[in-house]
Amino acid sequence: MALPSVFRSLRPRSRQALILYAVAAALVLAGGATAAYFGFVKKPGNVSHPNVEFTQPVAAPKHKVVPETFKWPIYGYTPDRNRYLDANISPPFKRLWVWKAGSLLEFQPILVNGVLYVVPYNGRAGAIDAKTGKTLWRARTGSLSASSPAWDAGRVFIVSLSGRITCLDAKTGKPVWARHLPSRSESSPVVINHVVYFGSENGTVYALRAKDGSRVWTYHAAGAVKAGLAYKAGILYFGDYSGTMTAVRARDGHRVWSTATSGKLFQQSGQFYSTPAVAYGRVFVGNTDGFVYSFAAHTGQLAWRYSTGAYVYSAPAVGPGPGGTPTVFIGSYDQSFYAFDARSGRVLWAYHSKGRISGAPTLIGHVVYFSSLDSHSTSGLDVANGKRIFKRSTGKFNPMISDGKRMYMTGFSTIYAMVPKSTPAPAPSAKARKAKPGK
Repeated sequence: MALPSVFRSLRPRSRQALILYAVAAALVLAGGATAAYFGFVKKPGNVSHPNVEFTQPVAAPKHKVVPETFKWPIYGYTPDRNRYLDANISPPFKRLWVWKAGSLLEFQPILVNGVLYVVPYNGRAGAIDAKTGKTLWRARTGSLSASSPAWDAGRVFIVSLSGRITCLDAKTGKPVWARHLPSRSESSPVVINHVVYFGSENGTVYALRAKDGSRVWTYHAAGAVKAGLAYKAGILYFGDYSGTMTAVRARDGHRVWSTATSGKLFQQSGQFYSTPAVAYGRVFVGNTDGFVYSFAAHTGQLAWRYSTGAYVYSAPAVGPGPGGTPTVFIGSYDQSFYAFDARSGRVLWAYHSKGRISGAPTLIGHVVYFSSLDSHSTSGLDVANGKRIFKRSTGKFNPMISDGKRMYMTGFSTIYAMVPKSTPAPAPSAKARKAKPGK
């Protein structure tokens, strides 16, 4: 079994180092989360400026979850893309129903008012009754798709790899409007004040009116914008394939700041495929240069970065970790899943997944879920210590969403609905059990 890159960076040049290396190796071979001392290991290029702009979290009031009116309307749940739902739901689970897409599901569905909306890789969007698993409608939106849809005011917005954005009626699946794009898009849209925002492969960031697709503004980035845009307090945040993080005003596309991960400060540059998350006055994002980054949301100043030693395509989930500590959860191609102190970038714990991690995790209650490319499995870890408390042998990318009462897990080409084993579950309908691809 290969050791995570952080352990490979240690060299047993002394008796003390040799002992430390042996202990670390034993922890990994045991298959569990590594200890918090892990975060103090110095690696070339790591930076920590904990006093850079940071806002302490304020406890939000809890609301009663009603599945029939609950909304998870975009990729990442909220416009800041934190991927965190504060809900009292945890394993073990039992299955309610299974829905077959008939094609790869690289991105998870969204959920609005008891209906799941999903876009498989073949571009055939679908609406699913979240309670029964029954297909409500299917609609062709493009030849290929690699993103989640977005919902706003009874409409569903979908971008495609065929260079198109389509608006569908959420109830019927019928097209409301569509617009051709000069290049492909796999940037999961975010909708703010009835304006749809997304990026594209030629570097154009779009702001389109949700009612008719007319243009509000466009912004031209230095490289392809493949990830989704995050929104917070009037500002949109995104990375591009030139290795630049940018913040623009949502109302007019005016650039607030941009930070290039190259030059004397950074010394190298990768690509931002990761969708950023905005929290605690910071922007958190992964990069193909192997680093996880934290920038000040107002200025773009580097707060910290940590080298995983391998591609970080994964987007982060952000929320309370061990002891309520503000924490950034993210996976890497080094086969490790990390929990970072959001303020300092110190590793709180890390879990060896036995496979590369490409998709984004989701934090639901006290459990963080992620999938592995190589093992084709989905795991759930206790945020307190990184101990695995859930596993299913399915999933490769973006595994889980929830309405607080039910869990919806995305497998390779299927969606599974689950509830805690203690919950009385109605029997799935015959149609849900026998659903076939394309119906």
